[in-house]
Amino acid sequence: MTKYVMWGSYCENVLEKRAPFRDDHLAGLAKQKESGVLITIGPTKDLTKVFAIYEAADETAVRDLVETDPYWVNGIWTEYNIKEWIQAF
Repeated sequence: MTKYVMWGSYCENVLEKRAPFRDDHLAGLAKQKESGVLITIGPTKDLTKVFAIYEAADETAVRDLVETDPYWVNGIWTEYNIKEWIQAF
């Protein structure tokens, strides 16, 4: 499996806007983590960016996970990009 890095941006006023979608978002991430496709994910301290590492068959699989996440569907994540990652260590 290939590893991918995802960087994205959050909307303004993210703390209040994410509230209605947070439980579903976290539940989905927990399932991804259990399945092994999600290695790690989290926001930057200033809550402007999100960073994740996935291990998947291809970039399309990662895009599908991002684009079906409640944060993407509801505009909490406003943009993202994915790059194939070569883990050196």
